[in-house]
Parts: sequence; C-alpha cells; structure tokens
Amino acid sequence: MQLHTAIQTVFSQLSATLGLLQHAHYNQPCHNLSHATIGQHTRHIIEMFQCLLIGYESGIVNYEKRLRNRQIEQDKQLAIDLIHEVNGQLDKANRPMILEATYRDDSNDILQVETNYYREIAYNLEHTIHHMALIRVGLREVSDLAVPDAFGVAPSTIKHRNECAQ
Repeated sequence: MQLHTAIQTVFSQLSATLGLLQHAHYNQPCHNLSHATIGQHTRHIIEMFQCLLIGYESGIVNYEKRLRNRQIEQDKQLAIDLIHEVNGQLDKANRPMILEATYRDDSNDILQVETNYYREIAYNLEHTIHHMALIRVGLREVSDLAVPDAFGVAPSTIKHRNECAQ
C-alpha cells in the first residue's frame, strides 16, 4: 500500500530525530508551542494511530477516546518503540468504518460519519506531518538538532517547491 510506504517514511524521520534528541529536550515546554512539549506532540501522533488500530476490529474509530498516556510524552524511548509497533500493525485491508466525534465541548451528541480504513490512514498521515511541523518548531527552540529538510513538510509542498526551483 502506497500509504503505508509514506507512513514508514515519516515514522522513520520522527523516530530517528527522537533518537538523537536529548531526553531533557523531549520533555522541555516550548514557548512557541503554547508550552507543550515535543513529547506531548509525539504522544498525540501515536495515540491517534492507536485509536484507529483499536477501532479497526469494531469498525468504529473515535479519536476523542485517546488514552493521553503521560508515560509516552515523558519517555522518548517508549515513544520510539511505540512508533515502530504501530508501524508494524498498519498494513491491513481496507474496510468501511464509522468515525465518531462530538466536535462541541458543550454537547454529548455524537456525530457519526461514514469513512474507511484507508481514508483514516491518509488523515493520520497528514495529521502526523502537521504535528511534525510543530515538533520542528519546538526543536528549533530547545535544541540545535538538525532535521531533514522534509521533516514536517507535506510531499505536495516539497513537489511544489521543487517545481518552483526549476
């Protein structure tokens, strides 16, 4: 699956970067990220995929039911291990699914939207790239770690930049 290859690429970038990052920087609040940490953004990425994998069997995914496991946001090696674990579980057949969400903090009404596994994989890929862009901002603030040019940049943006450069 082409999506799985794209996810492997961004997961490789993320886990390699985390591997080079000092543990203290993983947990350091970043002013430019509203005092969130790189660990919190990493946890969020992981838990979104975990929600999708949990929902695969029942056919219902609800990203609002994330565990928000603080251990992931505090332990970068655990995060790296979970990125590899999630990556190894994603190659599944497409199937219809239902996305559940409330989208309002003043209501418990659950909205249900028809979707499918591949669509949710694509959503999570875009979501991961977005959070990696935020992680990149945090990295600039807390460390001098160099990241690949493509880290946190959508493939369509890279293609556009390359076309403009020619």
